[in-house]
Amino acid sequence: MKTAVIVFPGSNCDRDMAVALESVTGRAPAMVWHTETELPQGTDLVALPGGFSFGDYLRSGAMSARAPIMRAVAEAAEAGRLVLGVCNGFQILTEAGLLPGALMRNAGLDFICRDVTLSVENSQTVFTSRYGAGERVTIPVAHHDGNFFADEGTLARLEGEGRVVFRYAEAVNGSARDIAGIINARGNVLGMMPHPERVIEAEHGGTDGRRLFEGLVGALVG
Repeated sequence: MKTAVIVFPGSNCDRDMAVALESVTGRAPAMVWHTETELPQGTDLVALPGGFSFGDYLRSGAMSARAPIMRAVAEAAEAGRLVLGVCNGFQILTEAGLLPGALMRNAGLDFICRDVTLSVENSQTVFTSRYGAGERVTIPVAHHDGNFFADEGTLARLEGEGRVVFRYAEAVNGSARDIAGIINARGNVLGMMPHPERVIEAEHGGTDGRRLFEGLVGALVG
């Protein structure tokens, strides 16, 4: 299984993501700088990490969404390869049009950094196959612009098609319908605000994020 982590100016969770991927796959991911125009040949999974790419100027993720490497990421998604965007990565995916909606300033206008409880809304995706439907998991968040917004028609479509993958089990940031993570219609692109890569070892305070990565490995090499 070959993985790649896209690194933008201001990314600060790229190494966390790399450690998580190597821990589960046994193979270090390629670290791909945003000015590159191609992904390493044979890449199975592309990860867009958290951070504050380009200082969150204009809008969070807006500048990164137009980076040269994003054309290759979009092509990989179109080809059916897996794409995972966490926190700022989720913001980039919406700005790039790979996922619907937008991530806005938190309702309380505060930066939120704490563990939150999530409900697994759809356990039938490649990203959530190791979780149970309705299972509660604890995964940390760290964001200032995590308030998911979409028009009512889009929200109804996401719900009706089972594309809401994770939902906050508590009020966190004002997200519409408490949405914490969604997938695209094809099911190979996931964006989520909480950080599963931060809870892959017991020493980190929990392992609820590890199963997401294990499920991906199982799907790709099992």
